[in-house]
Amino acid sequence: MSRTAFIAIVGRPNVGKSTLLNHILGEKVAIVSKRPQTTRNRITGIHTVGEDQYVFLDTPGVHRPRTKLGDYMVKAASDTLGGADAALLVVEPRGAVGDIEGEILEKIKRAGIGAILVVNKTDSVTAENVAKTIAAYSAAFDFDAVVPTVAKSGKNVDVLLSECERYLTESAWFFPEEMITDQTERQIAAEIIREKLLKTLSDEVPHGVAVSIEEFTETGKLIRIRADIYCERTSHKGIIIGAHGETLKRVGSKSREDLEKFFGTKVFLDLWVKVKENWRDSQFNLNDLGYRKDE
Repeated sequence: MSRTAFIAIVGRPNVGKSTLLNHILGEKVAIVSKRPQTTRNRITGIHTVGEDQYVFLDTPGVHRPRTKLGDYMVKAASDTLGGADAALLVVEPRGAVGDIEGEILEKIKRAGIGAILVVNKTDSVTAENVAKTIAAYSAAFDFDAVVPTVAKSGKNVDVLLSECERYLTESAWFFPEEMITDQTERQIAAEIIREKLLKTLSDEVPHGVAVSIEEFTETGKLIRIRADIYCERTSHKGIIIGAHGETLKRVGSKSREDLEKFFGTKVFLDLWVKVKENWRDSQFNLNDLGYRKDE
């Protein structure tokens, strides 16, 4: 009998949610960087083992929004909990329960779902700090399980998966066995390019950058992709392009390498940089770039 479970991955920005999802799937479907607020949309990752299908919902990091884009991201995380069977709360081993995590726990309670505490980055602190963190969260919420992990190396991810088995219920699968994400090829391409921008650009630019795929065509063994990179200021456009176009070339080269690895074929990538002033605070521009309130 087939079984399935929908499990939301929640937490503040930059705690390792996307890294955890990628390790579970064995494929890179969510972009990662050291910068907070990397994930902007909910990303579905599908892990099928035998008769069981786990549908993991990676959500944007919960934070104090300062723009309409921030509002959209926090709403995406909250809405996901309402449709999930359970949640994985990913935290860093900081000891006390933070205000953001406290709010997330309240949302989990309101959703009426079970949760597993995932204490990530345990290799960065002492065992005493990990123990304090577990004690603090266990006092704040009745978790179904607590799993200390290092998502980057995959430590205890197998243990986490075994704990998730409790949420499986008899049900027909929602996705084909070979499917690992519900993102379209265009969405994946845009996110790969945005990841390279995040990793290449200086601190003041990345949060104001969006990528739109204007052309995606397959001819024989070649995929042609034309992407527009939007930034908020003319000065940022110059930074993205760089002296003699070197920065944009570097972004293009790194993006093409990952795109070819993901799609398993040659990719011709054409990047253009355009300015949309303050697009993060314009609902019209957010809708145009795919960040729709009703999705």
